[in-house]
Amino acid sequence: MKALALTPSAHKAALARWALLAEAELTPKPALVDRRSSGAHGDMDLALMRRSAAALEPWFEKMAALTGPRNGDFRAALGLLGREAESAMLAATGGINTHKGAIWALGLLLAAPDAPQAEALLASAGTLAQLADPFSPALPPSHGEQAMARYKLGGARAQAQAGFPQIRDQGLPALRQSRARGDSEQTARLNSLLAIMTALSDTCVLHRAGLKGLDAMQQGAQAVLDAGGAGTLAGRRALKRLDATLLALNASAGGAADLLAATLLTDKLCPEQEG
Repeated sequence: MKALALTPSAHKAALARWALLAEAELTPKPALVDRRSSGAHGDMDLALMRRSAAALEPWFEKMAALTGPRNGDFRAALGLLGREAESAMLAATGGINTHKGAIWALGLLLAAPDAPQAEALLASAGTLAQLADPFSPALPPSHGEQAMARYKLGGARAQAQAGFPQIRDQGLPALRQSRARGDSEQTARLNSLLAIMTALSDTCVLHRAGLKGLDAMQQGAQAVLDAGGAGTLAGRRALKRLDATLLALNASAGGAADLLAATLLTDKLCPEQEG
Protein backbone atom coordinates (compact mmCIF):
# COMPACT_ATOMS: atom_id res chain seq x y z
CA MET A 1 0.00 0.00 0.00
CA LYS A 2 1.32 3.42 -0.93
CA ALA A 3 2.05 5.63 2.07
CA LEU A 4 -0.06 8.76 2.39
CA ALA A 5 1.78 12.00 1.72
CA LEU A 6 2.17 14.35 4.66
CA THR A 7 0.23 17.58 4.65
CA PRO A 8 2.41 20.71 4.44
CA SER A 9 1.88 21.42 8.15
CA ALA A 10 2.69 17.82 9.13
CA HIS A 11 5.82 17.95 6.97
CA LYS A 12 6.96 21.15 8.69
CA ALA A 13 6.27 19.62 12.11
CA ALA A 14 8.32 16.56 11.20
CA LEU A 15 11.18 18.85 10.20
CA ALA A 16 10.91 20.69 13.53
CA ARG A 17 11.09 17.42 15.45
CA TRP A 18 14.04 16.35 13.31
CA ALA A 19 15.80 19.64 14.07
CA LEU A 20 15.42 19.11 17.82
CA LEU A 21 16.75 15.57 17.53
CA ALA A 22 19.63 16.63 15.28
CA GLU A 23 20.66 19.25 17.85
CA ALA A 24 20.37 16.86 20.78
CA GLU A 25 22.32 14.06 19.12
CA LEU A 26 25.09 16.30 17.77
CA THR A 27 28.34 15.22 19.46
CA PRO A 28 30.61 16.45 21.00
CA LYS A 29 28.86 19.63 22.17
CA PRO A 30 30.44 21.72 24.95
CA ALA A 31 28.62 21.12 28.27
CA LEU A 32 25.35 20.20 26.52
CA VAL A 33 23.38 16.96 26.40
CA ASP A 34 24.67 14.75 23.59
CA ARG A 35 25.43 11.11 22.85
CA ARG A 36 28.34 11.16 25.32
CA SER A 37 26.77 12.57 28.45
CA SER A 38 24.32 14.99 30.05
CA GLY A 39 26.88 17.80 29.99
CA ALA A 40 26.09 20.39 32.66
CA HIS A 41 22.51 19.09 32.97
CA GLY A 42 22.15 16.69 35.89
CA ASP A 43 18.44 16.34 35.22
CA MET A 44 18.54 15.61 31.47
CA ASP A 45 19.79 12.96 29.07
CA LEU A 46 19.41 12.13 25.41
CA ALA A 47 16.41 9.84 25.96
CA LEU A 48 14.58 12.67 27.70
CA MET A 49 15.33 15.07 24.85
CA ARG A 50 13.94 12.54 22.38
CA ARG A 51 10.72 12.14 24.39
CA SER A 52 10.34 15.89 24.53
CA ALA A 53 10.78 16.28 20.76
CA ALA A 54 8.19 13.59 20.10
CA ALA A 55 5.69 15.19 22.46
CA LEU A 56 6.07 18.55 20.70
CA GLU A 57 5.54 17.36 17.13
CA PRO A 58 1.69 17.44 17.22
CA TRP A 59 1.78 20.98 18.56
CA PHE A 60 4.28 22.05 15.94
CA GLU A 61 1.84 20.76 13.32
CA LYS A 62 -0.95 22.89 14.78
CA MET A 63 1.32 25.95 14.76
CA ALA A 64 2.27 25.33 11.13
CA ALA A 65 -1.40 24.88 10.20
CA LEU A 66 -2.48 28.31 11.49
CA THR A 67 -3.81 30.49 8.70
CA GLY A 68 -5.02 34.05 8.26
CA PRO A 69 -3.56 37.52 8.60
CA ARG A 70 -0.60 37.74 10.97
CA ASN A 71 -2.38 40.04 13.40
CA GLY A 72 -3.24 40.10 17.08
CA ASP A 73 -5.73 37.25 16.77
CA PHE A 74 -3.17 35.11 14.99
CA ARG A 75 -0.56 35.90 17.65
CA ALA A 76 -3.03 35.01 20.39
CA ALA A 77 -3.76 31.65 18.77
CA LEU A 78 -0.06 30.93 18.38
CA GLY A 79 0.60 31.86 22.00
CA LEU A 80 -2.11 29.49 23.19
CA LEU A 81 -0.61 26.65 21.16
CA GLY A 82 2.82 27.47 22.54
CA ARG A 83 1.59 27.21 26.12
CA GLU A 84 -0.20 23.95 25.36
CA ALA A 85 3.00 22.64 23.76
CA GLU A 86 4.94 23.58 26.86
CA SER A 87 2.45 21.68 29.03
CA ALA A 88 2.81 18.63 26.78
CA MET A 89 6.59 18.88 27.04
CA LEU A 90 6.51 19.07 30.82
CA ALA A 91 4.12 16.11 31.00
CA ALA A 92 6.48 14.05 28.83
CA THR A 93 9.60 15.01 30.79
CA GLY A 94 8.28 14.86 34.33
CA GLY A 95 8.36 18.63 34.72
CA ILE A 96 11.83 19.24 33.26
CA ASN A 97 12.21 22.20 30.91
CA THR A 98 13.94 20.61 27.94
CA HIS A 99 12.74 22.78 25.04
CA LYS A 100 10.88 25.89 26.22
CA GLY A 101 13.13 28.22 24.25
CA ALA A 102 12.93 25.99 21.20
CA ILE A 103 9.13 26.03 21.28
CA TRP A 104 9.27 29.81 21.00
CA ALA A 105 11.85 29.95 18.22
CA LEU A 106 10.63 27.01 16.14
CA GLY A 107 7.00 27.95 16.62
CA LEU A 108 7.58 31.40 15.13
CA LEU A 109 9.39 29.92 12.13
CA LEU A 110 6.62 27.38 11.54
CA ALA A 111 3.86 29.98 11.80
CA ALA A 112 5.58 32.57 9.60
CA PRO A 113 4.51 32.74 5.94
CA ASP A 114 6.45 30.49 3.59
CA ALA A 115 9.47 32.22 2.07
CA PRO A 116 11.97 31.10 -0.56
CA GLN A 117 14.93 32.67 1.22
CA ALA A 118 16.03 32.34 4.83
CA GLU A 119 16.39 36.08 5.37
CA ALA A 120 12.74 36.64 4.46
CA LEU A 121 11.54 33.80 6.69
CA LEU A 122 13.54 35.09 9.66
CA ALA A 123 12.27 38.63 9.11
CA SER A 124 8.67 37.42 8.97
CA ALA A 125 9.14 35.41 12.15
CA GLY A 126 10.59 38.53 13.77
CA THR A 127 7.58 40.60 12.77
CA LEU A 128 5.31 37.97 14.27
CA ALA A 129 7.34 37.98 17.50
CA GLN A 130 6.83 41.73 17.79
CA LEU A 131 3.05 41.30 18.07
CA ALA A 132 1.73 41.33 21.62
CA ASP A 133 0.13 38.16 22.97
CA PRO A 134 -3.05 39.49 24.66
CA PHE A 135 -3.57 36.34 26.71
CA SER A 136 -0.03 35.80 27.93
CA PRO A 137 -0.38 35.00 31.65
CA ALA A 138 1.45 36.97 34.31
CA LEU A 139 4.03 34.53 35.66
CA PRO A 140 7.04 34.87 37.98
CA PRO A 141 10.20 35.72 36.01
CA SER A 142 11.96 32.69 34.57
CA HIS A 143 15.66 32.09 35.22
CA GLY A 144 16.43 33.59 31.83
CA GLU A 145 14.29 36.65 32.50
CA GLN A 146 15.99 37.14 35.85
CA ALA A 147 19.39 36.99 34.16
CA MET A 148 18.24 39.49 31.51
CA ALA A 149 17.12 41.95 34.17
CA ARG A 150 20.27 41.53 36.24
CA TYR A 151 22.71 42.00 33.37
CA LYS A 152 20.51 44.28 31.23
CA LEU A 153 20.82 42.05 28.18
CA GLY A 154 18.21 40.82 25.73
CA GLY A 155 17.03 37.21 25.78
CA ALA A 156 15.15 34.86 23.49
CA ARG A 157 12.29 37.31 22.97
CA ALA A 158 14.57 40.14 21.90
CA GLN A 159 16.49 37.76 19.65
CA ALA A 160 13.26 36.74 17.90
CA GLN A 161 11.90 40.27 17.62
CA ALA A 162 15.13 41.34 15.90
CA GLY A 163 14.62 38.67 13.25
CA PHE A 164 17.00 36.10 14.79
CA PRO A 165 20.29 37.87 13.97
CA GLN A 166 22.38 35.04 15.43
CA ILE A 167 20.78 32.62 12.95
CA ARG A 168 21.00 35.05 10.04
CA ASP A 169 24.52 36.34 10.69
CA GLN A 170 26.26 33.48 12.49
CA GLY A 171 24.49 30.11 12.58
CA LEU A 172 23.29 29.75 9.00
CA PRO A 173 26.35 31.23 7.25
CA ALA A 174 28.69 29.05 9.33
CA LEU A 175 26.64 25.94 8.56
CA ARG A 176 26.66 26.55 4.83
CA GLN A 177 30.24 27.78 4.58
CA SER A 178 31.46 24.72 6.49
CA ARG A 179 29.62 22.42 4.10
CA ALA A 180 30.98 24.33 1.12
CA ARG A 181 34.57 23.73 2.17
CA GLY A 182 33.94 20.00 2.44
CA ASP A 183 33.36 19.50 6.17
CA SER A 184 31.15 16.63 7.27
CA GLU A 185 27.57 17.47 8.18
CA GLN A 186 28.28 16.90 11.88
CA THR A 187 31.28 19.24 11.73
CA ALA A 188 29.23 21.86 9.88
CA ARG A 189 26.57 21.73 12.59
CA LEU A 190 29.17 22.01 15.35
CA ASN A 191 30.71 25.02 13.62
CA SER A 192 27.24 26.54 13.33
CA LEU A 193 26.67 26.07 17.07
CA LEU A 194 30.05 27.58 17.88
CA ALA A 195 29.41 30.58 15.63
CA ILE A 196 26.13 31.22 17.47
CA MET A 197 27.95 30.92 20.81
CA THR A 198 30.49 33.59 19.83
CA ALA A 199 27.81 36.28 19.61
CA LEU A 200 24.84 35.21 21.73
CA SER A 201 24.11 36.64 25.17
CA ASP A 202 22.95 33.22 26.32
CA THR A 203 20.70 33.69 29.34
CA CYS A 204 21.13 30.03 30.32
CA VAL A 205 24.85 30.65 30.74
CA LEU A 206 24.26 34.01 32.42
CA HIS A 207 21.91 32.43 34.96
CA ARG A 208 24.36 29.68 35.85
CA ALA A 209 27.72 31.43 35.57
CA GLY A 210 27.20 35.17 35.13
CA LEU A 211 29.28 37.38 32.85
CA LYS A 212 32.37 35.28 33.56
CA GLY A 213 30.64 32.26 32.09
CA LEU A 214 29.29 34.21 29.12
CA ASP A 215 32.77 35.51 28.29
CA ALA A 216 34.24 32.01 28.64
CA MET A 217 31.59 30.65 26.24
CA GLN A 218 32.03 33.39 23.64
CA GLN A 219 35.84 33.49 23.73
CA GLY A 220 36.17 29.71 23.87
CA ALA A 221 33.85 29.21 20.90
CA GLN A 222 35.78 31.81 18.92
CA ALA A 223 39.02 30.02 19.76
CA VAL A 224 37.67 26.81 18.19
CA LEU A 225 36.71 28.63 15.00
CA ASP A 226 40.02 30.51 14.90
CA ALA A 227 41.80 27.14 15.12
CA GLY A 228 40.06 26.01 11.94
CA GLY A 229 36.77 24.80 13.35
CA ALA A 230 35.59 21.52 14.84
CA GLY A 231 36.93 19.52 11.90
CA THR A 232 40.63 20.23 12.55
CA LEU A 233 42.92 18.72 15.15
CA ALA A 234 43.62 22.12 16.70
CA GLY A 235 39.92 22.93 16.65
CA ARG A 236 39.01 19.68 18.38
CA ARG A 237 41.56 20.39 21.07
CA ALA A 238 40.13 23.88 21.57
CA LEU A 239 36.61 22.40 21.68
CA LYS A 240 37.71 19.97 24.38
CA ARG A 241 39.09 22.89 26.41
CA LEU A 242 35.82 24.80 25.99
CA ASP A 243 33.86 21.77 27.15
CA ALA A 244 36.02 21.44 30.27
CA THR A 245 35.77 25.16 31.03
CA LEU A 246 31.98 25.28 30.76
CA LEU A 247 31.56 22.07 32.77
CA ALA A 248 33.73 23.54 35.53
CA LEU A 249 31.47 26.60 35.56
CA ASN A 250 28.31 24.43 35.37
CA ALA A 251 27.38 26.60 32.38
CA SER A 252 25.11 25.19 29.71
CA ALA A 253 24.60 27.10 26.46
CA GLY A 254 20.94 26.10 26.21
CA GLY A 255 19.98 29.24 24.32
CA ALA A 256 22.61 28.54 21.66
CA ALA A 257 21.36 24.96 21.40
CA ASP A 258 17.82 26.22 20.79
CA LEU A 259 19.09 28.55 18.08
CA LEU A 260 21.04 25.72 16.44
CA ALA A 261 17.80 23.74 16.18
CA ALA A 262 16.13 26.82 14.71
CA THR A 263 19.06 27.23 12.29
CA LEU A 264 18.70 23.64 11.11
CA LEU A 265 14.94 24.11 10.63
CA THR A 266 15.50 27.33 8.69
CA ASP A 267 18.03 25.55 6.49
CA LYS A 268 15.45 22.86 5.67
CA LEU A 269 12.56 25.27 5.11
CA CYS A 270 14.68 27.54 2.89
CA PRO A 271 17.34 25.44 1.15
CA GLU A 272 20.38 27.26 -0.13
CA GLN A 273 19.92 28.46 -3.71
CA GLU A 274 22.40 27.06 -6.20
CA GLY A 275 23.90 28.99 -9.03
